[in-house]
Amino acid sequence: MKNNLQHWLIGLGGIAVMITAGCSSMKGPATSSLAVSNAAVANASDAGGAQYAPIEMNAAREKMALANKAMAAKDYKLANDLALQAQADAKLAQSKANSSRDQSAANALQDDVRILREELDRASK
Repeated sequence: MKNNLQHWLIGLGGIAVMITAGCSSMKGPATSSLAVSNAAVANASDAGGAQYAPIEMNAAREKMALANKAMAAKDYKLANDLALQAQADAKLAQSKANSSRDQSAANALQDDVRILREELDRASK
């Protein structure tokens, strides 16, 4: 009798573990991932991503569109994955845009310094 009770409790525990594992693998709507990724795409666009990193910006926008479609189809895992990919593309676009703008500013500053040196050389002659 005691053996049967132990087997029954072990079986019940196994079922409980399987149910818990099954419930934890179910994903709800990926609304937070989509919101964060949409913000990342908007920030990259504001930073000049379309001008300085058009390939990455297009990839981010396309993946966001696909993520929204997956969300509408209730494929939350795919929506989350695509949103995260779009976020990564957007961050790369923003970084490239920031780098390009910074490089342009540095080049302009170097040109200004060069012009000032030339003027100083002319004035000292």
